[in-house]
Amino acid sequence: MTLHQTILGEIESRIVSGEWPPGHRLPFEVDLAKHYGCSRMTVNKVMTQLAKAGLIERHRRAGSFVTMPRAQSAALELHDIETEVKSLGVPYAYTLVSRKLRPSDAQDRAVMELEADTLVLELLAVHHAGAKPFCVEERRINVGVVPEAETADFAVNAPGGWLIAQVPWSAAENRIQALPASAEIARLLELPKGTPCLMVQRRTWNRAGPITFVRLVYPGDSHTLIARFEPAS
Repeated sequence: MTLHQTILGEIESRIVSGEWPPGHRLPFEVDLAKHYGCSRMTVNKVMTQLAKAGLIERHRRAGSFVTMPRAQSAALELHDIETEVKSLGVPYAYTLVSRKLRPSDAQDRAVMELEADTLVLELLAVHHAGAKPFCVEERRINVGVVPEAETADFAVNAPGGWLIAQVPWSAAENRIQALPASAEIARLLELPKGTPCLMVQRRTWNRAGPITFVRLVYPGDSHTLIARFEPAS
């Protein structure tokens, strides 16, 4: 086995085994070269091969990092973002950015099919996977149908998981769209403005009426939506 293969195998094993988890910064090339007693060029070739395999990301001056797995979620299902993040094997965190209880406006009534003067709880939050923002959540909850939302502590409990657990729903609609990151979304996702993103818009209802409307915005290069179908009988 060549030294190149030895270095490649050892680093790959540490990544695949989880010893070096997603987001872990690898030793700098000069340090790896010193450790293995080889030229920096040999280490550079190993790192290039790992990057091509999708195991690491290389950032000029910052170093090389174990790649965050590409998230997948079912396009036709309601899913809890915390569960989705933890399935990637990385720590989950959630930050509530803003909370407003207010009468519905014209946009609320259009997207949620609400009666005039219905109370709406508007929430803006960021979900994190490890040290990186995973997605931005912009949500409106119909307080007329879900009065418990008015006093729920969404600074601690993310609204998506809370609603799934607390409020039965009978119908849902997903709309999926690609769009460039606005200035606010770019700031919250820590991306350059205009970066391609994936947006999922969702509405849910039960017999009492509309429950919630939510926009989930993900960095476009880190999320995939999948759908499975069966032939009609």
